[in-house]
Amino acid sequence: MSKLSLSKEKIKVVLLEGVHPDAEAMFRQDGYNNITVLKSTPDDNELKKLLSDTHILGIRSRTQLKGDILDSCNKLMAIGTFCIGTNQIDLDVCNQRGIPVFNAPYSNTRSVAELVLGEIILLLRGIPERNAKAHNGQWLKSAVNANEARGKTLGIVGFGHIGSQLGILAEAIGMRVKYYDIENKLPLGNCQAVPSLEALLPQIDVLSLHVPATELTANMITAKELSLLPQGAFIINAARGNIIDIDDLTVFLANGRLNGAAIDVFPEEPASNNDTFESSLRQFDNVILTPHIGGSTQEAQLNIANEVADKLIKYSNNGTTASAVNFPEVSLPHLHEDLTRVMHIHINQPGMLEKINRTFTSQNINIAAMYLQTKDNVGYVIMDVQSESSDLITEQLKKIDGTIKVRVLH
Repeated sequence: MSKLSLSKEKIKVVLLEGVHPDAEAMFRQDGYNNITVLKSTPDDNELKKLLSDTHILGIRSRTQLKGDILDSCNKLMAIGTFCIGTNQIDLDVCNQRGIPVFNAPYSNTRSVAELVLGEIILLLRGIPERNAKAHNGQWLKSAVNANEARGKTLGIVGFGHIGSQLGILAEAIGMRVKYYDIENKLPLGNCQAVPSLEALLPQIDVLSLHVPATELTANMITAKELSLLPQGAFIINAARGNIIDIDDLTVFLANGRLNGAAIDVFPEEPASNNDTFESSLRQFDNVILTPHIGGSTQEAQLNIANEVADKLIKYSNNGTTASAVNFPEVSLPHLHEDLTRVMHIHINQPGMLEKINRTFTSQNINIAAMYLQTKDNVGYVIMDVQSESSDLITEQLKKIDGTIKVRVLH
């Protein structure tokens, strides 16, 4: 259990992995000046030391916040992932410790869709192989295996924000688009929904994957699914590295069953730019390999910086947890200047609200407004009260069995 009632000057903000500078600028503009910015992530021992007194942490995809790293975060109150994925964080532990995690699920969708569209055109024209041979001094001037995208059929698995944008872009250059999603999704443009993955695969020239990493999507594409694709089809994965069985994909490329692929994400990726990238796919000239850069554009990074920094600042300033990935979502108005805001994070169990109300009643403190949401095993209640003295009430709230964390804003 912990109490946090700090001024902005005392709240320590740490931004790792070269987060876009606009994120730091937003914190400073809002009055936060105790900010540490690093271009990379320190080794585990240095990271533990750095995070021991950190209140707000911003990372990207490489920093692993699990196990003893999280154990060292004694004062941490919020985490922002300046990317889409949150697999690098133990979300359950953060939930149990009252630490909301925020991400940017939509800010780089256009960048990913544009990359995939470009790869579709390059693969259909046979550019990767011709480019590789030209670099080796060979001149492969031929129309063999070179086709326009117009009139070809693109199959999209996962018709969410990225998949649907890709569908519209692909239609704009004359492609037919069919998609499969486990949820009913409204077709956009002339895109056609297909009832199953097995029904989709035989109908398409290019397969593009846009699904999250879940138990259902792990090894979604194996030899069984690849065998359903037409001879000479292409496959693109700019989603998550564990969706395709890479060994099976290697076999289908080696025997010419597939004409090529574009892969941006991998089951195992180098920890840094200085480490060697190893993959069985490196042997193929007709495969585009990119280092997990689907959302790595200046525009996307700027959008992500603004979105995640804004969420962290709002949580710090007034307790808003809208769009937190692991935490009860509450969207709050600004705190009225005559009130004190008390935020109580607790185990989600019967009787908690009654005990909290009784604590305020016993001190003859009036509750002007109350907000309550729960998620999984955690409850989050926020009270705006007519009292300037919060130390006594805070200490009493901490004593309630099941309390995880208490925060106070004046």
